[in-house]
Amino acid sequence: MGLIRTTFTTALLGATGAVSGWAVWTRNSKFIPISPTDPIFSNLCQRKVPLSKIKPQLLEKDGKLVEAFAAGVWSGYGFAYQRSYLSKKYQNTTTTAHQLWTAPQFQSSTYEVGTQVTDHFEVVSKSPTSIVFRCGDSPLNTEVRDSDGLFEMKASVDKAEGVAVFELKSVFFKGTGKSTEKPMPDYVEFAHRLYTKLWMETAVGNCIL
Repeated sequence: MGLIRTTFTTALLGATGAVSGWAVWTRNSKFIPISPTDPIFSNLCQRKVPLSKIKPQLLEKDGKLVEAFAAGVWSGYGFAYQRSYLSKKYQNTTTTAHQLWTAPQFQSSTYEVGTQVTDHFEVVSKSPTSIVFRCGDSPLNTEVRDSDGLFEMKASVDKAEGVAVFELKSVFFKGTGKSTEKPMPDYVEFAHRLYTKLWMETAVGNCIL
């Protein structure tokens, strides 16, 4: 889990160090318990927003809300430090030129299957309410990976409750061999949870009035 560990901890140090009142800002994002059945690391962060606060155009057509949510994750402040870090290391005019790197690209993309983001994420599944990215290594590496993971962005409407429900779910695992140990040490798990809340708040900000 070297790349995952380095990327998230580096990004967290940069992002949280610049945010004042972080705990207050992220207080509306909650983690939902997941019962593990395998030695993997997973979490589910959820945020509910009244429909009256959602941009009306995002509710007019199926899929628009989750696309805006994904665009908010990648173009927002929460991913800015990590985006800069990955760009310096991996962006070039040959092997990664087809990938998304800039805020305008993130905002205009519809995140179809095969879309690659900053040489670290690739869309592997899309529905009107969910976009799933494979992560853990460069999408140019299509083989079984020692460090692997899935990152789901979900945005749905609960009409009964009158809210939009936003969710970020992460699953990280060892793709090769067998292991009875967790793929991440405790301090990295903690850092990832904090970082996920940053992503949630900046992503939701792209969907509200």
